[in-house]
Amino acid sequence: MSAVLRRNSLDLDEVIALDRAATLHPFTSLHGHAHGTAETTVVETAKGSRIRDGAGREFIDGFAGLYCVNIGYGRTEVAEAISAQAHKLAYYHSYAGHTTEQLARLSGRLVAMAPGKMSKVFYGLSGSDANETNAKIVWYYNNLRGLPAKKKIIARERGYHGSSVVSGSMTGLSFYHDHMDLPRPGILRTGVPHHYWGAEAGESEEQFSLRRARELDELILCEGPETVGAFIGEPVLGTGGITPPPMGYWPAIQEVLRKHDVLLIADEVITGFGRTGAMFGCDMYGIEPDLITIAKGITSAYVPLSASIVGARVYEVMENASEKVGAFAHGYTYSGHTLAVAAANAVLDIVEREDIPGQAKTTGAHLQKTLHRAFDGLPIVGEVRGVGMMAAIEFVADPAARTRFAPELKVGARIAQAARDRGLIVRAMPHGDIMGFSPPLVMSSQEVDEMVAIAADATRHVMNEL
Repeated sequence: MSAVLRRNSLDLDEVIALDRAATLHPFTSLHGHAHGTAETTVVETAKGSRIRDGAGREFIDGFAGLYCVNIGYGRTEVAEAISAQAHKLAYYHSYAGHTTEQLARLSGRLVAMAPGKMSKVFYGLSGSDANETNAKIVWYYNNLRGLPAKKKIIARERGYHGSSVVSGSMTGLSFYHDHMDLPRPGILRTGVPHHYWGAEAGESEEQFSLRRARELDELILCEGPETVGAFIGEPVLGTGGITPPPMGYWPAIQEVLRKHDVLLIADEVITGFGRTGAMFGCDMYGIEPDLITIAKGITSAYVPLSASIVGARVYEVMENASEKVGAFAHGYTYSGHTLAVAAANAVLDIVEREDIPGQAKTTGAHLQKTLHRAFDGLPIVGEVRGVGMMAAIEFVADPAARTRFAPELKVGARIAQAARDRGLIVRAMPHGDIMGFSPPLVMSSQEVDEMVAIAADATRHVMNEL
């Protein structure tokens, strides 16, 4: 193996063998990968909405990597911005007031463009660590206010907020908890805002939303409002099923939070920077957050970067207490990394210049209409849902009775694999038999038609098998 490693280039089989021998992959069957019974894909190049692997196969990327390559692959202006910054200054830390022009520019534009009354930006590398930061800020804020018991964080069933210790605990999917000693204490759970599965007979979306708000109110009262510090939610559920909120949901939820002085953390990791057809999901649903979590689209995944945007009322408490408590004792070596913030500014230049949210709104409307036309009424389709450039098809054994397939049939995974065999990458979501779409926001209407046609053909193939 050492002789192979010394060579300038490896052939495809050597890359696969080396990877199986040495790489621990996330969310991968370890035995299957190590022993070659699970597929290994060596991705070599990408352009626009398509990737190409080492075997020469081309795929439409119907999931934009992991919801993240919003501006599409191969944008040379971003690569040039990274290169120019690397030649000037590749790295310096942001501790103790050190900054760069790119970091200051990015922070200013994020505060200006973010929803709500925002004040400051703290940087990390992933959505997971940004939500860890937000949890610490909630605890810090309430300690500084003299409310040391007001620390519990309410998250929702099927919400996704990361896979680190606290963010993984806030995630409401047991798949992320099993055998990992999660969730940790101090994280509470409230109901998922999914009308299709959660509504009672004859209950309208508005009535269902009010019931979810009442349940949240009752949970806070049961725990004691003096113990509940924050509520975290994605404007649109992502990994939990790509589920837009029912009508009236966010106004009703925010009323409860204001009543009990509970901070609202808006997790915009997926929905930020245009995915819903608005710049932020908060803009679309009238959400006024105290803290905002961003990642993914801020650099379109060209370089890792995340951020916690801190609201004015939270930051004011932090600043006013700083002379007494000392420096803000939180940070990472790579907070505000020099190359990452340069990439983010280049990406946001594109987002603003090309009106990426406007493109997502127009093309997303076409995507939603095309999916409904292709999938509504199929005998295994329970629900077609989505907003902007994110959508999902939920498969069920009996749509009329809303009966799920037996898990061992793995219907969602089989349809996703059938799509892949036909040159389309979609995601089999981890909760239920769900095919998820979250393509690059620059995908054309013609590519949307091609993507949906392949997905429909893959679905019919599995229907015939069933």
